[in-house]
Amino acid sequence: MRKINNERLLKLLDDFAQFGKTENNGVTRLALSNEDKLARDYFIQLSRQADFSVKVDPIGNIFVRREGKYPKLSPILVGSHGDSQPLGGRYDGIYGVLAGLEALLSLNDYQIETERPIDLVMWTNEEGSRFSPAMMGSAVFTGKLSIEEAFRKQDKNGITVESELERIGYLGKDDFLNYRPYAALEIHIEQGPILERNHTDIGVVSGALGQNWYQIQLDGLASHAGTTPMNMRKDAGIGMAEAMMEFNKLGMKEIKHQGRVTIGSIQLTPNSPNVIPGRANFTLEIRHPDQQSLNRLDKEIYKIVNNISNKYQLDAQIKQVVNLPPLVFNSDLLRIIRQIADKLGYSREDIVSGAGHDSCHLNNEMPTAMIFIPCIDGLSHNEQENITDEWCEKGGNILFNMLLKLAS
Repeated sequence: MRKINNERLLKLLDDFAQFGKTENNGVTRLALSNEDKLARDYFIQLSRQADFSVKVDPIGNIFVRREGKYPKLSPILVGSHGDSQPLGGRYDGIYGVLAGLEALLSLNDYQIETERPIDLVMWTNEEGSRFSPAMMGSAVFTGKLSIEEAFRKQDKNGITVESELERIGYLGKDDFLNYRPYAALEIHIEQGPILERNHTDIGVVSGALGQNWYQIQLDGLASHAGTTPMNMRKDAGIGMAEAMMEFNKLGMKEIKHQGRVTIGSIQLTPNSPNVIPGRANFTLEIRHPDQQSLNRLDKEIYKIVNNISNKYQLDAQIKQVVNLPPLVFNSDLLRIIRQIADKLGYSREDIVSGAGHDSCHLNNEMPTAMIFIPCIDGLSHNEQENITDEWCEKGGNILFNMLLKLAS
């Protein structure tokens, strides 16, 4: 079976790691930031140099096409995202984009004309670290989020998605309303320790955990820390702290069922050392492979917040911002991934993704599959995120031969 040019892929990864590079060799490349613009511009430059065409839709998703022998055949869609977490890693998302680019470049090297076109996509705002919700570009693309609503989303400084798309030059005009790919693929680092621990080369992603994300606000009364007795306070910070402990207990009960409960972002107002917090804002996310369990946990969350608001005389608001059911990827595509891994002599295992990916949105609209490669110590969303050259190459070879088979 044919193989990619791994030296070129490694250089691509190093080049893109310069856009938003941090002191500890990580990346901060937030969605629609200046650093994101640099990565986007270079991605398009490389694609046009290889004679690929480029389109950009209204939410800023970039589609690079390598034409096939029969342009009217439905294309193969492959890709991932280019944005990162704050102080994130060099491979999360961008590995999937650049492995896809390397596959297209290798097709050029081998002078292979596929029957179907192949479209390589760089999705907008997968991480959701600057603008909520996460996986925004693929949500708009699949109709799960309207473009009008996406445009209105703001970051913590009140800057909108629409204004930033316009500022960096990615408020696209290309229409993908009737776009129907033959199949969609995404390759990604695992972001967990299972493949490395089991000495497995390739993860065949059978499905993904369902997810619910919430924004929770508790309102009490800001007052002087020195003059307000302990038993006369309406302390939103204490309410948040107790909620965090209760949510953690909820998650601990779900360990054996692969459930996860996480409070990832907190904010107190006015956030002063000698003022009792009058407002607490925090995020909560739950993940689970079973929809009934997600529904049960959802009810428990509302019950916990209600009990705490009554206990501490607080007003509570809960807003659900993400609702993704558990999913199973396309069995035919998964079978082909297994076959190619076996032919290449790579070890493989089926694995469920604990993280959300753009492919989760695509799965209900088209045949979709994901491939994982290991990452060192399972570390991701961290500057120390890393992979080996061997894992990089094996993942690229799987993706290249998948595209070759599906597009032919």
